[in-house]
Amino acid sequence: MSYEKVSQAEELIIGTKQTLKALQIGEAKEVFIADDADRRVTSKVVALAEEKSIPVHRVDSMKKLGKACGIEVGAATVTIKA
Repeated sequence: MSYEKVSQAEELIIGTKQTLKALQIGEAKEVFIADDADRRVTSKVVALAEEKSIPVHRVDSMKKLGKACGIEVGAATVTIKA
């Protein structure tokens, strides 16, 4: 379901730095995090999303998450823009 939701979203923010920025400025609606991504990278995203009360969804694969976004590489975090 989560990959499907990402692939059907109109506006995506791909990547950890961009996701953190979107969370800080209030542009994030939902966040998706790959379980196989480095926890040191994703922990900041999880913490900020929880602080801002933004739903966080876990998916199993960076590669599949990247593919759902239409990119050739894996993605650790993806945000659906508000």
